[in-house]
Amino acid sequence: MSEGIPTIETEKKIPIAEYVFLAREIIERHESFPFPGLNQKAYIKIRAEQEEYPGYATPIDELIERFKTEGMKVVLGKNPESGNVFILPSGSDDIENDNLFPRHLEITDDMDSKLRRLVLANKK
Repeated sequence: MSEGIPTIETEKKIPIAEYVFLAREIIERHESFPFPGLNQKAYIKIRAEQEEYPGYATPIDELIERFKTEGMKVVLGKNPESGNVFILPSGSDDIENDNLFPRHLEITDDMDSKLRRLVLANKK
């Protein structure tokens, strides 16, 4: 019996421990994923924050180009038990400057099912 693809309507918040476990499963595969694009609301918010506080992170337009070129990976922050899960360009280890949250990503039909679940679980 196959499981349906979770949608925004069907996916519910999961406990932090499950969210981190799901992220660890994705990380252990050592995969780079194609960048599905950035949610428009997230882009507008990040861009406004970067204009207000310039120099604190890689500019979002530059970061998007890197994601398109390199692909992306899932990483855990210094305190993963608190739910610190980030999306970085595949060639980066700079969590401080190059990060997005899973909820910032667009959801696409061809997205990896576990990555899709991670994104949906991180939506607010």
